[in-house]
Amino acid sequence: MTDTETVDETPAARAARFRAEAAARGIPAAQVEAYIRGARPAIYLAEDGPGPVVALTGGHPPLPAGAPAPTAAFVAAVDCAALPPGATDLPLPTEGHLLFFADPDPGSGAVLADAVRYVPAGTPSAERPADPDDGPDTYRRARLDFCFHQWSWPPREEDDDEESERLAELESAWSHVVGWRPRWRFQLGGEPNSFNWDPVEVARDDVPLPAADGDEWTLLASWRGDDDCEELESGLFHWVIRRSDLAARRFDRLYVYVDAF
Repeated sequence: MTDTETVDETPAARAARFRAEAAARGIPAAQVEAYIRGARPAIYLAEDGPGPVVALTGGHPPLPAGAPAPTAAFVAAVDCAALPPGATDLPLPTEGHLLFFADPDPGSGAVLADAVRYVPAGTPSAERPADPDDGPDTYRRARLDFCFHQWSWPPREEDDDEESERLAELESAWSHVVGWRPRWRFQLGGEPNSFNWDPVEVARDDVPLPAADGDEWTLLASWRGDDDCEELESGLFHWVIRRSDLAARRFDRLYVYVDAF
């Protein structure tokens, strides 16, 4: 199956095909269901797709008139209306744009008040260049026009060879079902990829939430800097948010963590 044939497949349909593929390989149903229960849905954006453009990365941010100047470098503007509805378990906006900002400072993690801005649909905006003397760095521009959604899993501890073989067979069956996918550049929701530390765990340890709060930190987005970020050879930028804050469109308590290899 090709990538274009599975881009818009529903999670239920994909799960049914995964179960059938796993059964054909003789994988016990209990193992398959446990693997599915551990998954979280995510949206992935890549370059060189069929369009339309879902996000622009780098360059200058499209800001509303009178908006305060950003304090960190502009990473991306995501068109929320172009995202597949229900493709994550996050309460993402269904319209407007999410603007992401972060400086290339590996190993750093902090709560930042303006690392993400939400611009409602219909708000007049224009690209605003950073001050050449005092403004943040600018990343190279890229168009992300390939959008696909699939499951992601938390990092797994492989205790022994038998466990490793079992996970490898499940991953192989899953890869066969979803088919080829391009290397993603931007992720929304799901479980984080990381080089060194899980950014959600970093946020939990750095800013623990009250036990009676009932809220939790979760991954909002990740960006692979790749060649668009000259400062880092291999950088992963993560934005972590409380679920309640995302639902309330409150982005002033968001946690940013930059990982590098």
